[in-house]
Amino acid sequence: MSTAVRSTTIALAVVLAAGAGYWAARSRHTATSVEHAGHDPAIAPAGTGTGGKRGILYYRNPMGFDTSPVPKKDAMGMDYIPVYADEKADDGEVVAVSAARVQTMGVRIAEVELRTVDAAIRASGRIAIDERNQAVIAPRFEGWIERLHVQAVGDRVEKGQPLFTTYSPELQSTGEELRVAERLASQSAASDPLASESARRLADATRIRLRNLEVAGQVGARQVLHAPLSGVVLEKEAVQGRRFMPGDVLFRIADLSKVWIIADIHEADLAHVHAGQGAQITLDAFPGRSFNGRIGYLYPTLNADTRTTPARIELDNPEGLLRPGMFASITLAVGDVTPKTVVPTSAIIDDGRHQIVLRALGDGRFKPRPVTLGQRGRDVVEVLQGVSPGDRVVVSANFLIDSESQLRAALADMIDPTAESHAYGSNTHSYEAEGTLVAVDLQAGRVTLTHDGVPALQWPAMSTDFKFSDPDLVKNIGTGTAVRFAFRAGKPGEYIVTRIEPVATGMPVPATRGHQGH
Repeated sequence: MSTAVRSTTIALAVVLAAGAGYWAARSRHTATSVEHAGHDPAIAPAGTGTGGKRGILYYRNPMGFDTSPVPKKDAMGMDYIPVYADEKADDGEVVAVSAARVQTMGVRIAEVELRTVDAAIRASGRIAIDERNQAVIAPRFEGWIERLHVQAVGDRVEKGQPLFTTYSPELQSTGEELRVAERLASQSAASDPLASESARRLADATRIRLRNLEVAGQVGARQVLHAPLSGVVLEKEAVQGRRFMPGDVLFRIADLSKVWIIADIHEADLAHVHAGQGAQITLDAFPGRSFNGRIGYLYPTLNADTRTTPARIELDNPEGLLRPGMFASITLAVGDVTPKTVVPTSAIIDDGRHQIVLRALGDGRFKPRPVTLGQRGRDVVEVLQGVSPGDRVVVSANFLIDSESQLRAALADMIDPTAESHAYGSNTHSYEAEGTLVAVDLQAGRVTLTHDGVPALQWPAMSTDFKFSDPDLVKNIGTGTAVRFAFRAGKPGEYIVTRIEPVATGMPVPATRGHQGH
């Protein structure tokens, strides 16, 4: 890479990441080079000033984890960096950044605090009608609508208010049948008890039929149907003069003074959600305003596609602002009032498996610290292990993030030895690549190869230090030779060449290049 590029943010990102990674790799002497970026003179191990003599423990590759007891250069001609005794820590290596560089990168520092975590579960949902407060008007008899008393969808009605008047020949004949039966039962009671009893039974059966038809009071050809509850007309199929059949829905009315929100709770959050839990609701329609509700029911099913379970949130709607069908954002408070050790969320560098923070030690000195995280709040996260209240950490790590691929490459070396040993201990998978032999160190049992990307490992094209299993593999291959080679994973952070051979004359060799920074 060019000198200009080597002096960019990439160098700072990789050097700081390399310092963090050393915590996990201090017991090993070789590792894969993450990516080659130049040495920035503004970055050096702490204490490299001209003060008194200090004990040097060893020298390390500025871009990797290879160490040496004596000064040396790597394959790119970069000097190994001395590591002093007063910089070595049990959990990492102190890295110093010049004050000018800190200011240029916009580094911000925050103090680790002891405070309550405002942890919350967030979900999305939609407003729905309270199913217990709606009704349909569907007559159980045949007839015609003679007159409408409620004219349109959206009209407000009160319980008992007339909706429409019907004319029904069926009701007319049934009512007449009842009156005849009652008269016959009364008139024949003294002269013919048997006929009177039959007429009484007929009258009772007719009353039961009218009750089943939901007709009360004086039965006649014309009946007025009333609203069974107060609410808003949501559907109206009734048209003046229309004939209707038994069961036809003519009106649907719902009371919207109380509504539901059906929220989708993610599977991972179910352990923290329960009936009776308070909820805060916001809607795009009313920015800056929130509504309070409570979980009434957590459904016993889970959507296999979205991995969510619906929860029913109940809330009052006295102003009628909440309309069925609206989308809502729901926040469920799940935190407690116990103070916890917290850092700003932006202080965490997370590669998906491991989390670290960069402790600020003052005078431009930083030390990576692995952390164990607990509850997450809106803007802070609980730290169970790794830092203590009063420690100072970097919260604007944008200077570490030049590109997603570079960050992943840098964080890839911050792997816990135990976890990585588990991952690679039984790994016999072999990888193949083509490139150029750059350097051979027979005494150290190491070769440097510039090669194309290895998709299986998500490696870009770069130069990498490899161990080799047998010195005879490279005995007759000179530097600068185009080669095809195979390798496998060894100890944590170590890759071993198992086969290497020159590319036959006339065979195309892919262009090799080092990983380019941005």
